[in-house]
Amino acid sequence: MSGLSHVDETGAANMVDVGDKAVTQREARAGGTIRMQPETLDMILAGEHPKGDVLATARIAGIMAAKRTHELIPLCHSLNLSSVKVWLAPRENRDGIDIESRCRLNAATGVEMEALTAVSVAALTLYDMCKAVDRGMVMDGIRLLEKQGGQSGHWQAPEEGGA
Repeated sequence: MSGLSHVDETGAANMVDVGDKAVTQREARAGGTIRMQPETLDMILAGEHPKGDVLATARIAGIMAAKRTHELIPLCHSLNLSSVKVWLAPRENRDGIDIESRCRLNAATGVEMEALTAVSVAALTLYDMCKAVDRGMVMDGIRLLEKQGGQSGHWQAPEEGGA
């Protein structure tokens, strides 16, 4: 047996049965960065993009994606999220935008995949909207930052660069 929760004793993929788990308040935060040319960032921040408000569009895309994670990731449970927030902030060194999400709910399973999906799709949306002016953008460092609730309790990622 592999020890993986989505693989049964025969090695077949399956959805984890969470029916016997307690419903608890759960929260997850994820983060990542999309790096770009300073000129691209300036265009976004000045609101000069011909497609409109790039940051608002990416925020909405991230929220929508979190709500549809179960349709995108095989074996994910369909969750009734109580809150999804997505923040986008220009990096101090002007080389891109930091993205962070937080998802909350009361459920028998965690919400990490929804938080990660929100960040990923927000980054993809920024890329899609700005690729005509900067094809060299790089999505970087998408990871779980923190999770709370459930049987495993609280977990927080080590500082970036840690193990």
